Amino acid sequence: MSTQDPAGLADLDHRISGCRACPRLVAWREEVARVKRAAFADWTYWGRPVPGFGPDDARLLVLGLAPAAHGGNRTGRMFTGDRSGDVLYRALYDVGLASQPEAVTVDDGLELYGVRITSPVHCAPPENKPTPTERDTCRAWLVQELRLLRPTVRAVVVLGAFGWQAALPAFAEAGWTVPRPRPAFGHGVRVTLDPTAVPTAAPAGASPGASPEVSPVAPADAAAPLDLFGCFHVSQRNTFTGRLTPEMLREVLRTAATTAGLLP
Repeated sequence: MSTQDPAGLADLDHRISGCRACPRLVAWREEVARVKRAAFADWTYWGRPVPGFGPDDARLLVLGLAPAAHGGNRTGRMFTGDRSGDVLYRALYDVGLASQPEAVTVDDGLELYGVRITSPVHCAPPENKPTPTERDTCRAWLVQELRLLRPTVRAVVVLGAFGWQAALPAFAEAGWTVPRPRPAFGHGVRVTLDPTAVPTAAPAGASPGASPEVSPVAPADAAAPLDLFGCFHVSQRNTFTGRLTPEMLREVLRTAATTAGLLP
């Protein structure tokens, strides 16, 4: 049974999908949705920020980079409809964390077991490269998501160095202590973050087009330490060259899921 308030994450997802805070990203995602790729000419693209995907009481969080222009930006779900997602969801299925090995559309019946997938940037960026300003603007959404997941989340798999760099300040703002100097990214790196108290405050909303606002949680909602695991990103460049093999990915996911209490 869920120990979270599903309305909290549902409301967050709704607000994320209406965000227009970064003009360059808004223009790009909408242009891609209008022009489309020939293979998807009959699709109505999502063309908006892509919210996180998975149960509201997730114990394991998988953190990527940003939606793909013709993947999540087309389908409206993280890692759905692109080659990177093919690799990720296959691995999640192989280790028992997903109901099926493929993610094609938002209504394909896919379920995640104790896992939520999100990213530090929610809009598809040109050339898959958000600017530092865009990354920092979008961080407030990740902080809010982390605070809502605090009662249950126990481990995070961070895909790639960009996600790692973007995530560490978010974890600090969400109520975990990040070591100094900050730990460097690497495949297989594991870092444990101890929880810190977060001041109580009334929730704050965010309207579409405004910079996202973050709502602190009460210290009573804080829970356990958080284990971070570094993993090479599931990009085509990494998987096609063998820098990241399916077994390497499964090993990280399996270790993180075991740490989170999802696997024996």
